[in-house]
Amino acid sequence: MDTPCYSIRLVAERTGLSPHVIRIWEKRYGAVQPRRTSSNRRQYTERELERLLLLARAVAAGHAIGCIARLPEDRLRDLVRCAGQAEGNRFVSTGGLSCGFVEEAIGRVTEFDEPGLRRVLNRALVAVGHRGFLCRIASALIEEVGQKWRNGELMAAHEHFLSGVLRVFLGRMEGHATGMAPRLVVATPAGQIHELGALLAGAAAGQMGWRPIQLGSNLPAAEIAGAVLRTGARAAALSIVYPEDDPQLPEELRRLREFLPGQTAILVGGRGAPSYRRVLEEIGAILFRDLAGYCDVLDRLRREGLS
Repeated sequence: MDTPCYSIRLVAERTGLSPHVIRIWEKRYGAVQPRRTSSNRRQYTERELERLLLLARAVAAGHAIGCIARLPEDRLRDLVRCAGQAEGNRFVSTGGLSCGFVEEAIGRVTEFDEPGLRRVLNRALVAVGHRGFLCRIASALIEEVGQKWRNGELMAAHEHFLSGVLRVFLGRMEGHATGMAPRLVVATPAGQIHELGALLAGAAAGQMGWRPIQLGSNLPAAEIAGAVLRTGARAAALSIVYPEDDPQLPEELRRLREFLPGQTAILVGGRGAPSYRRVLEEIGAILFRDLAGYCDVLDRLRREGLS
């Protein structure tokens, strides 16, 4: 008999599944039955770890977890093997799992296939959980589509199509924060017309216990500040993607800082944000490199507000 040796955190890291999804698969579908320590913490065996990885790959290939949760390992291996052969073996690892979803989603975007794109996003969400979806799937998809647009491989219409689908999909992920949750205004400043990063920032904020207020793209500093003041938001999150050399943007950022109370945090991210590092440091904005860093900042700000 295998000796339990993996915590749920390690299992999540190895499989790409979120702890929440692992617990649901255990409680609702009986996929695994981990032992418990004296402090009631779950402990998984090597066999259970392998089983969860097989289940994740099978779900990524389109199988419903409710139909396969109790299948024996040899049957799960057959499902995964067939999926690998049909899809060029894109699901051979956790990293490949994410890449496979992103590649398939880009194909749906290219064809303007909204139902197909929604199906891919749903499968990805189930396979990797909310945090994994935002950090590994949605962010990579947005980056890849943006790069293909810049290279001329995709049209602006493709990016607008993806924005429309993600606006609805991510909106459903923002959660239902209580009235006591801190508010966060999310927007892109004047001259920045690409809103996908802002949509992602809003969805992530909802998952981190904030109440995001999405304003959209290309807004002057006075409009953003007005929304912050009227709603009592504790912070403003800005997405800066393109262009990376707008001569008007530094002054817009300075004006935003002047309009806002000193205690209101300004969070800035996106591909183009590092190009404006000097002015961001000047106004005391918090520059984050990726979505994980953004979530860390939100968590810290929320905790500071509770203390």
